[in-house]
Amino acid sequence: VQLQASGGGLVQEGGSLRLSCVASGRTRANDPTGWFRQAPGKEREFVAAISWTSGGTSYADSVKGRFTISKDNIKNTLYLQMNTLEPEDTGVYFCAAPRGRLIRSNWYGAHVHDFWGQGTHVTVSS
Repeated sequence: VQLQASGGGLVQEGGSLRLSCVASGRTRANDPTGWFRQAPGKEREFVAAISWTSGGTSYADSVKGRFTISKDNIKNTLYLQMNTLEPEDTGVYFCAAPRGRLIRSNWYGAHVHDFWGQGTHVTVSS
């Protein structure tokens, strides 16, 4: 699976951004595809994920109610709509997919994802 993320940028606190991740290859065999982020000096953390096969979603508690993950099966593109952004949302955002299919309890671990996009920078100013 190859992943190409885009859409990052600089936004003021309270603003919105939409990230995109174009996936190619066997997305349904390597499922789900998710978003992770890494702030300077911090570990990479789970943000959200969506299954290409079931459409099921999962979110980190810190983004619930503010971020929405969605997909376009025809375009093989994943989206992350980010609203009410906070400075704590600043970081590099990566889309990622595992090798094979993960059970839901494993969706959150960066270490079980084998395919990573190049990352897109998000900066939220206060």
